[in-house]
Amino acid sequence: MGIIASQSFKNVLSTYLGFFIGAINTLFLYTEFLSDEYYGMVGYMLSLAYVIMPLMAFGVHNTLVKFYSSFKTRVSLNSFLTLMLFLPFIITIPLSFFNYICYDVIGSFLSQKNVIIKGYLWHIIIIALALAYFEVFFAWAKVQMQTVFGNFMKEVFHRVGTMILLFFLHFKVVNVEQFMIGLVGVYVLRMLVMNVYAFSIKPPVIIFKRVNGLKNILKYSFLIIIAGSVATILLDVDKVMLGHYVEIKEIAYYNVAIFIATVIAVPQLSMHQILLPLSAKYLNEKKMDELEDLYRKSSLNLFIISGFIFLLIVLNINQLYYIIPKEFGGGLFVVLIISVTKLYDAFLGSNNAILFNSDYYRVVLFLGVALVILMIVLNIIFIPLFGINGAALATSIAVFAYDSIKLLFVYQKFKIHPFTKDIFRIAILITLSVFLFYFWEFPFGPIINIALKSTLITGLYLFVIYRFKFSEDISNQIERYLKIK
Repeated sequence: MGIIASQSFKNVLSTYLGFFIGAINTLFLYTEFLSDEYYGMVGYMLSLAYVIMPLMAFGVHNTLVKFYSSFKTRVSLNSFLTLMLFLPFIITIPLSFFNYICYDVIGSFLSQKNVIIKGYLWHIIIIALALAYFEVFFAWAKVQMQTVFGNFMKEVFHRVGTMILLFFLHFKVVNVEQFMIGLVGVYVLRMLVMNVYAFSIKPPVIIFKRVNGLKNILKYSFLIIIAGSVATILLDVDKVMLGHYVEIKEIAYYNVAIFIATVIAVPQLSMHQILLPLSAKYLNEKKMDELEDLYRKSSLNLFIISGFIFLLIVLNINQLYYIIPKEFGGGLFVVLIISVTKLYDAFLGSNNAILFNSDYYRVVLFLGVALVILMIVLNIIFIPLFGINGAALATSIAVFAYDSIKLLFVYQKFKIHPFTKDIFRIAILITLSVFLFYFWEFPFGPIINIALKSTLITGLYLFVIYRFKFSEDISNQIERYLKIK
């Protein structure tokens, strides 16, 4: 776990820096500097771009990671990398042309409830394209076991750019329309910077020769589009569907609640960057013992870290909603139910990395499609009944079902699972902490209350984790940074 611990820790730091900046943007700057309507439009625009992104990338960012270590000669490897650079054009060029020809039809369909959407279709397409090629260039760096800079660009860069634009908007340096164009520019610039970095690690050598195993590569790329779409749809389709059922300003309230809960997923996102290439390497080299060890350690460590963040959020959420504008307070239920879902998702550890890099990805993809259909149906049922709470409920049910099936599938096919006695002990610790502290508050204002309660929870949680040695990796990190030994 040495390279994992080192890069994951650095990735966690940059990811939390990004989320800290994002929290300022989401909770304070967007809510104060932008109208609820345009804030909702930003959330809708980015969510739809993320939904389209896997299609734009043609699955290349996953395909590159899976097959890179299987090429042993320089010519075959460079031929493969050339294919990876140009393959997304198969989708991006026709899709952009289709959007140009059918702009009015697509715009009218998407803007039935909110007319504002129609004016931002090209913004969505360009951001989706920038997101797609950013992931391709990030994967280019990942296979060289270099994830830290890419993770910084993925989590920090665009949030800093957005913050600058928000201040420009506030001080009237730009107007709202220029702000929306500026957002597009931030994502395009991020993609270009990642391109330069990736090519500085391994410069491309363009060779147009037939790639060995081309049929399997194209089949995997095509099917992994479904996988990427499934994962993205499970995260963002709720916001897209809310645009059809509720006023777009409601998406702003939902977006704030989702952002708060998503902080729980930060360690998983950070560790996943290095788990993907390592899992692919172990699978390609048939090192099943190492794969199982990676699975269990990643699950345990992520459950401990994400459980700690879960407690900080859930046990302070009532006080946090006193700080932000009161109209956003309707998202409390969203935060609670999505937080539980994110914690369960983190518990799966390297499960996704194993599945997407194994020969069994096809079955899981079709299961994922079925679950996306389920989620869409649930959104259609629940959103008209419960609004943004209904969207959160639909998302939680679908993600919980999807994760549970993946957990069972890995056990059935590989005979490995993440369950250990320490996992159950951590679950008990988290549950007891919620019952002990949720309804208990200090008799002070919200900011002081959050600070005191967080300090108390942090001390107790770290003490228990270290005292009972639940995780050797985390105990070592505690000793290192607190200089206990």
